[in-house]
Amino acid sequence: MIPVSALNQLRRDGVAALIEQREQPIPWKINRSFDWAPAASLTFRPVNPSDVHFVPLVRTMEQFERILGLKGYRDIYLELDHPGKIREACEAFRKSRSPDSINRNLWLAPPRIFKPGEDRIIQQLLESGADGFLVRNYDHLEGLKGQRLRGDFSLNISNPISVEWFLKNHHLERITASYDLNQDQLLDLLRASPQGMIEITLHQHMPMFHMEHCLFCAFLTKGKDFRDCGRPCDSTELSVRDRVGMEHPVKADAGCRNTVFNGRAQTGAEYLDSFIQAGASVFRIEFLNESPDEMESTLRNYQLLLQGRIESSVLWRDLKLINQLGVTRGTLKSNH
Repeated sequence: MIPVSALNQLRRDGVAALIEQREQPIPWKINRSFDWAPAASLTFRPVNPSDVHFVPLVRTMEQFERILGLKGYRDIYLELDHPGKIREACEAFRKSRSPDSINRNLWLAPPRIFKPGEDRIIQQLLESGADGFLVRNYDHLEGLKGQRLRGDFSLNISNPISVEWFLKNHHLERITASYDLNQDQLLDLLRASPQGMIEITLHQHMPMFHMEHCLFCAFLTKGKDFRDCGRPCDSTELSVRDRVGMEHPVKADAGCRNTVFNGRAQTGAEYLDSFIQAGASVFRIEFLNESPDEMESTLRNYQLLLQGRIESSVLWRDLKLINQLGVTRGTLKSNH
C-alpha cells in the first residue's frame, strides 16, 4: 500500500503528461510509396492536327439519324430518354455501316443517377449491342464492368492523380474532364495526364441542376409516375423560365429524373488551339434540342475552325445566329 498523497501525485503527473501530449501537433506522414507526380507528365509530345477529331453527342432520334449520314466521325455518343429506343437506335447504327464507316463506334450514355431497383436499365444497355458506354457514376463502373468504358464529366475527375487512378483501376479508355475546370486548369490537367486520355467538351448546353422531381409528369399529366403519366416527355419539349425571361430546356432521362440545361450554349472555340498545343486530341460537341440542320451547321463550323479555314470569332458569330439565345464562354473562362 502507498499513501493517498502519493496516489494523488501520480494522478496529477499522469494528467499533466496527457495534456502535454495533446498539445503536440499530430505527426502526419506522407505515403512515400505513392507516386504523387504521374510519370505521364514527363512524356509530352505535340499533337498533329490531323489526329484531332470531334465526337458528337446527340439526344434525339432525329439528330441520330442525321449524324449517321455524316462522314468523318469515328465515334458517336447517344443519350436517349426512353430505354425502349436503345435497341432501335443500335439496329439503325449497324444497318448504316458502310465501307467508309466500318470503324465507327456507337457509345451509349446511361442516366447520370443510378438507384436501387434500376438494374433493368443496365441490362438493356448490355443487351443493346453498343460498342461501348459512357460511365457516369460508380454503379456504372460495376454494372458495366468488362465492357468498353469511357469516363464522363460527372465522375468529376479534375487532377492527374484521379486520372491515373481511374485509368488503372477501372480500365477506362478515356476520361472527360470535370466541368468545374476553367481554361487554365484544363491546360494544367492536360500537361500532367497521360496524353490522349483526356476528352474535353468543347460545345454544350451546361447541365445546371438534376432532380428527382419530374416536371413533365407533374404539370402535363394527372399521373403519378411513368406507369400512368403517358410519358409526355417523349413528344413534348419543356423549359423553365428564369427571372430575366430566359428559357432553359428540361430533359427527362430513362429513370424519369429531370435535368435543367442552360438555354445558352457554351463554347470553348477560342481555346481550341491552346488545348491542342497542350496535348488534347478529342473534343466533344454536345447537342440538346437542336434541329438536325442546326446540328449539322454547328459541326461544319467546328470542322472549318479545326482546318484553319475560319477564325474562332467567325464561329462565335455564326453560333450566335444558329443558337437563338447566343453562346457563352461559361465555366471555361479564365480567372484573368
